[in-house]
Parts: sequence; structure tokens; C-alpha cells
Amino acid sequence: MNLTIDIGNTRTKFGFFQKGELKEKIVVKKWTLNDLKEIVNNQNIENIICSTVKTENKRMENYLSKHWYFLNLDADTPLPIQNLYGTPKTLGKDRLAAVVGAYVLFPGEPSLVIDAGTCTTYDVIDADGNYLGGNITPGLNMRFRAMQHFTAKLPLVEKPEDVKDGIGKNTTDALQVGGGLGNILEMEAWIQFFSDKYEGINTTLTGGDAEYFAKRLKTKIFAHSNLVLVGLNKILDYNVELL
Repeated sequence: MNLTIDIGNTRTKFGFFQKGELKEKIVVKKWTLNDLKEIVNNQNIENIICSTVKTENKRMENYLSKHWYFLNLDADTPLPIQNLYGTPKTLGKDRLAAVVGAYVLFPGEPSLVIDAGTCTTYDVIDADGNYLGGNITPGLNMRFRAMQHFTAKLPLVEKPEDVKDGIGKNTTDALQVGGGLGNILEMEAWIQFFSDKYEGINTTLTGGDAEYFAKRLKTKIFAHSNLVLVGLNKILDYNVELL
């Protein structure tokens, strides 16, 4: 069994894979090394991979590497795809894992991966498995926080449930529609942009706000909440085969 660990800005996901299939997922906001020991020691684990957007946890790495085959995803990790990003050491590991996940789902086809998290990222992998790069914009909650933080009087608002009318009738509405619908329209525009650029491209939506956008986007997308875990598992299997 493989264990994939995705440490994000707000949550950590533990995914347990058997023969390429996700059997169990655990999602936590906070955890300690003792919590991790309890998680891994109760499973028949052989190999582990970790991707983190935070400072690397050496205590965790030392513990895991002593008991299992442990792979810490970084810019030098061998990949089942070709990474053409100009500055691979600055590339978010979750972005890299997500495009590998998309290539697992759609082998031999181009894919656009939209990760709707703290930031919204748009990443492209072509039909030959070449990761071409992508773009980063503020995420939904970041937009609302920025408008409140950088102004004197604008309040902090929650993401809206309904933005159909498209015109704010008061300041709260104006912020919610501007931030919420603005983010939706941005996504639809990027999807159209890459669809025009790469014929037959698939669009996969993932991240903490994926469900929110999946319900509101008019364009055809494939929502997959575990895309990063799928990609991490593929990278782990690829490296195990190289041993």
C-alpha cells in the first residue's frame, strides 16, 4: 500500500492507495508527529510520498524514512512526465502533482488543471506529457480579504451563494458579486482561452473551492477533489519502479 501526504496551506490530506486505487482519505487541519505515527502504524504501508507547500518537516521525514521507502517530492524527483517549467525549484509541488494526476486520468490528451485553493492556479500539460507551465491568480477568499485589508471602510464578506443577477445592490453585494462572479468569469475565460489554444483539451477542477465553482461554471469541466493525491501516487509508483 502507498501513502500519499499532501500538506497544503490550510489542510493536510493523507491518501491510501492500493494498486493505483484510492482506498481511504484522511483530511486534517492540524496534526503532530504522534498523530502521523498513529495513522501510518495502523495501515499496511510499504511506500510513502510527501508534498508540502510549507517548510519541510525534518522530524517527520527522519521518522518515515527510517521505517518505509520515503520520497519527499522536490524539483529533482524523477517524474513520469516532462517538466518544462523554467524555474522548477520555485514550482509549487501541489501544482506539479496535480498535472501528473490529470495525465493519469487523461493519458495522451492535453489537460488544463484549475486548482481553486488559497490561490487559483491554471496549469497545462500537453498530449505528449509535457508540463508547459501555468498561471496564478488570487483565490476566492484571498480576493475578499484583500479588498477588506487594503481599504479603510470595506467589510470582509463571505463567498456568495447566488450571483445570478450580476449587479450588487449594496456594498456587501457589490463585494460578493465582484469577487465571486468575477472569479467565475475569470475561470470561464481561461478555459476558453486554453480550449482555443489546444484542441480537445480537458479541464479538471480541484482544490478546496472546487465544489463551489463546479456548481456555477457554465463550461464543461471535470471536478476531482483528489487530483493531487492521484498524481502523488503516480510519482511514487514511478520512483519505486526505478529502484
